[in-house]
Amino acid sequence: MPALSITDPDDPRIADYRALTDLELRTRWEPPNGLFIAEGELVIQRALRAGYRLRSALVDEKRVDQLSGLPADAPLYSAAPRVLEAVTGFHVHRGILASFHRRELPTLDQLLSGARRLAVLEGLNTHTNLGALFRSAAALGIDAIVLSPTCADPLYRRAVRVSMGEVFAIPYVKTEDWPKSLAAVRAAGFTLLAMTPAPDAVALQELTATQRERPALLLGAEGPGLTREALAASDVRVAIPMHNNVDSLNVATAAAIAFWELTRADTP
Repeated sequence: MPALSITDPDDPRIADYRALTDLELRTRWEPPNGLFIAEGELVIQRALRAGYRLRSALVDEKRVDQLSGLPADAPLYSAAPRVLEAVTGFHVHRGILASFHRRELPTLDQLLSGARRLAVLEGLNTHTNLGALFRSAAALGIDAIVLSPTCADPLYRRAVRVSMGEVFAIPYVKTEDWPKSLAAVRAAGFTLLAMTPAPDAVALQELTATQRERPALLLGAEGPGLTREALAASDVRVAIPMHNNVDSLNVATAAAIAFWELTRADTP
């Protein structure tokens, strides 16, 4: 399909791409309209392979001939860099954006039934940390992710970009019944492991085989960490041993270390 040229930043056909740097506006626009934005050809191809349906694509007019593999049933728009920047609010240096239809999320029961290892996130509202955590989860053998109601949207453009599209590889659910949903995780046979720098925490490498068998690793927001309610609901408090009086790590870094420790026995 030939690209349709866009010369007016206010063209309604590209409304999906307007003001992509405005988090508040995008939060009001994307989930209610059932869409998300992917940036860069690699991420777009991963979304397509994961089965997400393309709504449209918007590309730098100089790169139209470089594209391949986009579905023919979705419109492809092209524009000059100045038009792209006026629409999106930033320089689109990756040259291509795509709007995708969201999919219905699984229920918590459906998610738990198909998983052996979980990450359970409470209040993670920084998109860069969330995207990095999803990428580590995909790489290190975590099967699924449970999000509290206050977590950021994994399909927000920055989270998708930082994850390099791995948000599409990990099933997740956002539960509204928090922290009561932690009881459902335990009832499904998981051991709730709460990451905390508390002095009574067990070093990750000292967990028993039983505690490692079906772990659900609880991680809190950068700074405040897990709430008292989440800590109280956990089975074991766990920590990464620290040196040089460092008390904590960035949550995405801590998650990656913990994921590796919990899955190292069957690392390929």
